[in-house]
Amino acid sequence: MKARVFVTLKTGVLDPQGKAIGHALNGLGFGAVGEVRQGKVIDLELAETDAAKAKADLKAMCEKLLANTVIEKYEIELKG
Repeated sequence: MKARVFVTLKTGVLDPQGKAIGHALNGLGFGAVGEVRQGKVIDLELAETDAAKAKADLKAMCEKLLANTVIEKYEIELKG
């Protein structure tokens, strides 16, 4: 089973990298770009076949390692 985890900063958390991307895009002539928030995508391949168990395992992975839950939020997407 494949999974994709999206990790992004929580609303209200300063995002200097997103601001830098926004400024760079504006500097490249993409003036219609407003606020930019950046994050990360983590693709995992799991041996687990039970979707509920896989999701529970992924949630534990996010809470323990993949996301800093103080400042970041995450979403889990299972594929197949």
